[in-house]
Amino acid sequence: MTAPYTPGPRSRIKRNPKRGSYDRATVHAILDSAMLAHVAYTIDGQPYCTPTIHWRDGETLYWHGSSASRMLRAQGPGLPVCVTVTHLDGLVLARSAFNHSANFRCAMVFGKAHLVDDAAEKERALYAVTDRLFPGRNAELRPMTTQEIKATSVVRMEIEEASAKVRGVNVGDDEEDGTWPVWAGVIPVTTVIGPPEPSPVLPDTIPLPAHLSAFAAGRALDTVLQDSFTRWQEES
Repeated sequence: MTAPYTPGPRSRIKRNPKRGSYDRATVHAILDSAMLAHVAYTIDGQPYCTPTIHWRDGETLYWHGSSASRMLRAQGPGLPVCVTVTHLDGLVLARSAFNHSANFRCAMVFGKAHLVDDAAEKERALYAVTDRLFPGRNAELRPMTTQEIKATSVVRMEIEEASAKVRGVNVGDDEEDGTWPVWAGVIPVTTVIGPPEPSPVLPDTIPLPAHLSAFAAGRALDTVLQDSFTRWQEES
């Protein structure tokens, strides 16, 4: 059994700790079933928070962007960063405004960002960002060019501390509000896959490939991404 993360001053959950978890599987599932993360950092005393596509390999998080990116250049020398991922699962409507809430899953991870300088690791990482989302797609794509790899920076972060926080219950009304005559409950929220929209110049003879079968219209995005991540790990 894998040991949980050890909470430290940055990651220890103080507000509603019963909703918190340091279990690695819980943290990893939240990270792996999301497409976007937010990376928070400070440059010359000014805080920034940048959305980016991320992927995980073991205890390492990766993200990438333009080689001209100020964010990536600043993070490269080992800048401390905080990476967060959040899933919104429901709108919680109580019998008082104070007790309205949301159902959610979120992960917060801490570490130091480093530019990936090794050419082989960088190329593997750039192929991994596609395979993590669409396993098997790289085999059908035009290979990346040397200029495309040069124009892209990759950042890696070893997870030093991490925690998750989850709310997945119904209304938490005060006892005396239980008979107040207003509707109360949860409105579920799910991001779902829509029907594919082919490129305007795609020949009719080219069908949707088998490796995209998981992206069936109506499926929940987080389920699709978790399945894709699991398949990528199994095939790596």
